[in-house]
Amino acid sequence: MASYCLTVSRLQHALGQGARRVHVTAALSARAKVAMSRFEPESSINYDKLHENINIVRKRLDRPLTLSEKIVYGHLDDPVGQEIARGRTYLRLRPDRVAMQDATAQMAMLQFISSGLPRVAVPSTIHCDHLIEAQTGGTEDLQRAKEMNHEVYKFLSSAGAKYGVGFWKPGSGIIHQIILENYAYPGVMLIGTDSHTPNGGGLGAICIGVGGADAVDVMAGIPWELKCPNVIGVKLTGSLSGWTSPKDVILKVAGILTVKGGTGAIVEYHGPGLESISCTGMATICNMGAEIGATTSVFPYNHRMKTYLEKTGRADIAALSDDFQEHLVPDPGCEYDQLIEINLSELKPHINGPFTPDLAHPVSEIGGVAERSGWPLDVKVGLIGSCTNSSYEDMGRAASLAKQALDRGLKCKAQFTVTPGSEQIRATIERDGYAQILRDVGGVVLANACGPCIGQWDRRDVKKGEKNTIVTSFNRNFTARNDANPATHAFVTSPEIVTALAIAGTLKFDPERDFLTAPNGERFQLQPPTGDELPARDFDPGQDTYQHPPAKGDTAAVDVNPQSQRLQLLEPFDKWNGRDLEDLRVLIKVKGKCTTDHISAAGPWLKFRGHLDNISNNLLIGAVNMDNDKVNCVRNQLTGEVGGVPDVARQYKKSGVQWVVVGDENYGEGSSREHAALEPRHLGGRAIITKSFARIHETNLKKQGLLPLTFADPADYDKIRPDDTISIVGLKKFSPGKPLKAVIKHKDGSQDSIQLNHTFNQTQIEWFQAGSALNRMKELQK
Repeated sequence: MASYCLTVSRLQHALGQGARRVHVTAALSARAKVAMSRFEPESSINYDKLHENINIVRKRLDRPLTLSEKIVYGHLDDPVGQEIARGRTYLRLRPDRVAMQDATAQMAMLQFISSGLPRVAVPSTIHCDHLIEAQTGGTEDLQRAKEMNHEVYKFLSSAGAKYGVGFWKPGSGIIHQIILENYAYPGVMLIGTDSHTPNGGGLGAICIGVGGADAVDVMAGIPWELKCPNVIGVKLTGSLSGWTSPKDVILKVAGILTVKGGTGAIVEYHGPGLESISCTGMATICNMGAEIGATTSVFPYNHRMKTYLEKTGRADIAALSDDFQEHLVPDPGCEYDQLIEINLSELKPHINGPFTPDLAHPVSEIGGVAERSGWPLDVKVGLIGSCTNSSYEDMGRAASLAKQALDRGLKCKAQFTVTPGSEQIRATIERDGYAQILRDVGGVVLANACGPCIGQWDRRDVKKGEKNTIVTSFNRNFTARNDANPATHAFVTSPEIVTALAIAGTLKFDPERDFLTAPNGERFQLQPPTGDELPARDFDPGQDTYQHPPAKGDTAAVDVNPQSQRLQLLEPFDKWNGRDLEDLRVLIKVKGKCTTDHISAAGPWLKFRGHLDNISNNLLIGAVNMDNDKVNCVRNQLTGEVGGVPDVARQYKKSGVQWVVVGDENYGEGSSREHAALEPRHLGGRAIITKSFARIHETNLKKQGLLPLTFADPADYDKIRPDDTISIVGLKKFSPGKPLKAVIKHKDGSQDSIQLNHTFNQTQIEWFQAGSALNRMKELQK
């Protein structure tokens, strides 16, 4: 195998010249390390190392490998000695790159600063996409965000300069779209502090969402731990056509696997049906794989990825991927832990919801289901774009429908918003006329940011508590997720279906068979959407929004005002005292679904993501209390008074009382936000006991020195009462694979003893003993 070197001159030639293109060259320092990168002066795409590791592991396992195994095992820190067993062992990996969005980057960079390290060890970037609130339109909303978040942006920019992290300014676009356009490539391993990082799997990459503490490990040059994933295969046959889109593939899969069916697994798509899906369509499918709990999702390298790489200025990488294709596709005869087959020729347009992304319905049936269920039929708002569906192809297909309506004198009956995924997408759809068509049909083009998808939406057309329906091309539709209104019924579907329903104004509209009426009385059907996969005239890069870190950050100053309400330097958490945890109070026994949105709400709380004490005031305010079926209402067992969850937690902490949370199934589903783990630790929590955990949240809890424990018998959940105390015993002999015991003391003097399982390995036990993973990192530096 030859050594494949990507020289500066070749890459610059592939990218073209000019200021914007030069900055992209600097940004392309993932494993496509150009010589100008400060990380490795002699740079190459290190496919040689991947090739070497894969061959070592293949000989050891003596069996065909799936694609995801090739890329994951190809990044092993020790391919010779690493124990490899799907679903059982912990792998020590060397990811190529780290990416952080601005809301999570604040805490990640604060933790990195606390580590005392002078510089990041791998290429890393910060992306300003979460703090821009949608209100009136892109230009105005962006300017307002720059003014409101000046302190945070200055902190992130200066921290990036000091510690060697690239900085994508506000307005540049959504982190996942930027990664797809600049950093992802077949075979790379990237971790990102956002649950939808798997978007990059659409370009044949293993991209995994993590908490900020995991990112700190990688930026510090420490091997990163991941439980060896199982592999779920999804075989696609047939071909997409008509109204069916790539989004319908993952909506169908979500209906099959549910929100926890992918936990602990990588979803690997394969089969002849891939040929009918664009690269950005594959990214959409991988992006929303987060909603089934999957570690990540990935597609094998093919000509659609090659074309996308070429169109985004990476023809040299495409050529190398061609040469190395044997390691970028699954081996013949490889085996999956579970196999799902979907015939794309038979797949119908889907719409999922409300309140959960796995409640799948064919579009043709949703009107009847809504009527029977009492869901509002009128569509108040249709929203397209976001990190999931904001590609050039998505916008073109939506515009083709809007043009049909405009040609007959129709505009949207519902409000309609458009969120470009990046500055490059915005500039290109403006140049090619798509944006104007979408405006003409009634749309408002928002800033290149997350916006309503993550609750950054100043919505004013309905009152809080008013039942209404919205349809989006987003990925997540938890209660109150988009607009902070728990009565909003949010449905996720493709941008094409969103556009059609926004034009019709009702869930009862099936575009495949129903008619619209023009102002002149003409009845007509919308024809299936069409749109170019990629722009014929190449992408317009738009404004230059990237800041590359200086070669040395010694002179850069990173200041945090002690009086700031937005930023707060971190203090180390206390170490374990060597004793069992005795008589923990039950802060709240959670009933039903409890996502990270319930544990640490987003929306208006995003402004406190860099200030641990302030953001802790949202701890579990969205969780339903089993004791009274209310949210943010628990009894202080010391005083008998009723108060908000964070208020009672603070009272317990002030009194020196430690506490536990009791949860239901798939606790911590959703976002990667580690604030959902930092907050309970900060306010005196010691353990979270549930029926089951979502992957990222369980790891985040471990990283912060908390004990995520599961009932050996799920029925034991029913034994715990709000006024109980719980002792967790056996911690002096805490060891991998050995359950712990909980003694539940009831107010009437009776007791129950139950067994609690855990997934800690020895390294993670050391995190607990040290008080946090960051504390342990500092211990090892001494």
